[in-house]
Amino acid sequence: MTIPVLRFAPSPNGPLHLGHALSALTGFETAKRLGGRFLLRIEDIDITRSRADFINGIYADLAWLGITFEQPVLIQSEHFTDYLAAAERLLGEGLLYPCFATRSDIASKADPAQSDPDGVPLYPGIWRNKADIELQSRIAGGEKPSLRLNMLKARDVVQQRLGRAPLMFTELADDGATLTVIADPARWGDAVVVRKDVPASYHLAVVVDDARQGVTHITRGQDLYAATDIQRLLQVLLGFPEPIYAHHRLIAGPNGRKLSKSLGARSLKALREAGATPPDIRRMVGMECPADLQSE
Repeated sequence: MTIPVLRFAPSPNGPLHLGHALSALTGFETAKRLGGRFLLRIEDIDITRSRADFINGIYADLAWLGITFEQPVLIQSEHFTDYLAAAERLLGEGLLYPCFATRSDIASKADPAQSDPDGVPLYPGIWRNKADIELQSRIAGGEKPSLRLNMLKARDVVQQRLGRAPLMFTELADDGATLTVIADPARWGDAVVVRKDVPASYHLAVVVDDARQGVTHITRGQDLYAATDIQRLLQVLLGFPEPIYAHHRLIAGPNGRKLSKSLGARSLKALREAGATPPDIRRMVGMECPADLQSE
């Protein structure tokens, strides 16, 4: 039998908060319940925002919470060549195309009534069918394009590989029941697979690393539910295995919005320095506290 493999994959662009604690504890406890392995992955492809002190803070916070993980820890910024290799495979199949459009270009041509699940204006296909001579001229001039997925072609290829069956993923509910969900990657449009400034995108790096690490169960917040659509598409295109997904509830702040680093959510370090204990954190995120921690 395949041993379940789960992971916690934070981005080191700020300190961890209660939302991260819920995600890390959910993955860790699920791995224990399934008799599986638990991994930590540092998703630092955004090297302009990632900092070493935030990585050290992740290690300190997880140790304080009693969360252990296998070594070595995968650091995404050390594997850019692997993401580029995956992108080259897609490019070789004609599924990616160069794009030089700026945000203002997209905003000026996009349909204001259409946006992707992140609320970004849906890309209007500005560079989808540009002539090679124009593309090569821009590249020869020193401009660096992003690489976008040709969603129409990608969906056709996926349908051929699935024998015309719908693209789906399996969602694991809190009670252990499984639900088959039909994915809708088209709502992401021609998504960026390789950024101009980084030789990867979140979606590409995630699917490459989950396959590389043999991740079988992906536990993460409901805010990433829609991302599953395009990630399943990439998994099929790249011939990667299909994991089981479990999207947990989110922790909301006093304003009713989900906690986030950008909105200054109180960090686990600050809570720890204010006297909070690991059982306190579990109670704050609505999780039961194991008997061996209740005395703390």
